[in-house]
Amino acid sequence: MKAAEIDYQQLPKRTRRRLATMSLLRSLAVSVAIVAGYFVLPMRLDGTVAIAALAGGLAVVGILLARQIFDISRSPYPRIRAIGALATSVPLFLAVFSTTYFLMARAQPANFSEPLSRLDAAYYTVTIFATVGFGDITAVSAPARAVATVQMLGDLVMVGLVARTLFSAVQLNLSHRGE
Repeated sequence: MKAAEIDYQQLPKRTRRRLATMSLLRSLAVSVAIVAGYFVLPMRLDGTVAIAALAGGLAVVGILLARQIFDISRSPYPRIRAIGALATSVPLFLAVFSTTYFLMARAQPANFSEPLSRLDAAYYTVTIFATVGFGDITAVSAPARAVATVQMLGDLVMVGLVARTLFSAVQLNLSHRGE
């Protein structure tokens, strides 16, 4: 009998640990690839195309999340799958906004209170996501403020609805199996 056919709790502790470790390592590798890609891939789009790229990036995040929720609901180990889903979705979501801010700042430096490097754009994205808002970098133009507002709303969706949906998929899967 394969490990995937056995209830997770019935697996030997060593096997459970190996499954969880492998899942987390895969998620870590994907997250590192996303962050590395953000910092090293060329970005040649101008600011107006950045908004279209934001829409496309958010569509990719949405499709990825939908696929992950589907996979969780059918996975023999839904808890592990849900953690992996969050560990890959959040960095992708943040990279989409960091890229947008970077491109907007490069196309029109007046969009923000100061010029943004890639690191500055990532920092700004994370301060919004974490609701810290130090105020050292601010969106000055209407388009920059609109994108920041979209990110704030997206953050609420990501933290609230997406996390809830992922964990509901876990619970649904487990309830179908009688766990």
